[in-house]
Amino acid sequence: MQGLIFILLSILLIPSLSSCARVLLSPAAGDTFNVIHYGAVGNGQTDDSQSFLKAWEDVCGASEGTPTLEIPNGMTFMLSPVAFEGPCKANSVHVLLQGTIVAPSRDAWNGKNEWIQFAEINGLMIDGGGQIDGQGSSWWQDCKSNCERPTALHINDCHASRLTGIKHLNSAKNHISISGCSDFYISDLEITAPGESPNTDGIDISRSSAITIEKSIIGTGDDCIAINGGTSNIKITQVTCGPGHGISVGSLGEDGKYDTVEDVYVGGCTFKGCQNGARIKTWAGGAGYARKITFEDITLEDSRHPIIIDQFYSSHDGTQGPSKGSNVAVSDVTYRNVHGTSADDEAIIFNCAEESCKNIVLDQIDITLSVPGKDAQAVCKNAEGTATSTVPSVTCLSN
Repeated sequence: MQGLIFILLSILLIPSLSSCARVLLSPAAGDTFNVIHYGAVGNGQTDDSQSFLKAWEDVCGASEGTPTLEIPNGMTFMLSPVAFEGPCKANSVHVLLQGTIVAPSRDAWNGKNEWIQFAEINGLMIDGGGQIDGQGSSWWQDCKSNCERPTALHINDCHASRLTGIKHLNSAKNHISISGCSDFYISDLEITAPGESPNTDGIDISRSSAITIEKSIIGTGDDCIAINGGTSNIKITQVTCGPGHGISVGSLGEDGKYDTVEDVYVGGCTFKGCQNGARIKTWAGGAGYARKITFEDITLEDSRHPIIIDQFYSSHDGTQGPSKGSNVAVSDVTYRNVHGTSADDEAIIFNCAEESCKNIVLDQIDITLSVPGKDAQAVCKNAEGTATSTVPSVTCLSN
């Protein structure tokens, strides 16, 4: 009888003990720090910067689990330029952006070059479906060249991090800057600004490696994504770009600078009504290299200059760069399965300095003009490589 009782108790208790073990082995949930509890008003007019910083101090100081900075839904928070800085005690930190953050007016700006900054935070996770509004229209109209416009979201020296599911609009300058980061995942973003808004890049990447961007919609007044110097191992997939200046490597080598970019893959992307498509741009007189770059499975819809390498890139006044050849070497660049329509007669442009564009590969390219009855053209100078099944034909590349 006692043996039977022991067996019955064992059957009843073992699942409970196993359940407890599972709970203990699961990551402990971190505390949540709601900015409202730190005095944030959320009416879109009151400056809530200090309340956010007080909440951040507790988030960054928490050591257990993944602490969360909560920015609640249904409210609009106006922030002056603010820096959320680490290192933090926890291995990861969560910013749950569910509401809307808006920038102050230009008149109230304090002169800083970044609006919202995250720095030296490993395991940073920003998500929540909320919105960042840079309210940049007054800057675009009155401040194109005679004053310094701020970057909206600057993420610096953050590793093993992610930015997902956020809407971002109308930055005064570039929307998102990723600098000095590694192992960074970006997805499901919606970035928008008018096509005529100056220098409002979607995402700028510099001095970073192992960056993935996917499943996003970007339409701005400049590059949808710009891959700048000191950058390697970049993967960009399923991005719809337009309006804008395309997905660009560069510009590189400005003012004689030594810049490097390598191991870039852009695949499954669509360019709609862009001024450029798959672009590499370097300044004359620069140094360094751009190499091992692939643009693959690209769809074009009424975009100008769908494929372009320009080694005589210049300032934004529209004039061509100096006549001296660029020293930024461009090599091992592949364009594969690029198809659709060009809004410009010159659908393919390789404007290279002497002996600076090598192993350029075109494979299965089919680009026609948006206007029926005319044929697309290719302009090719000093490029070396091969072209297979390519329309329009590129005479300076071997078949």
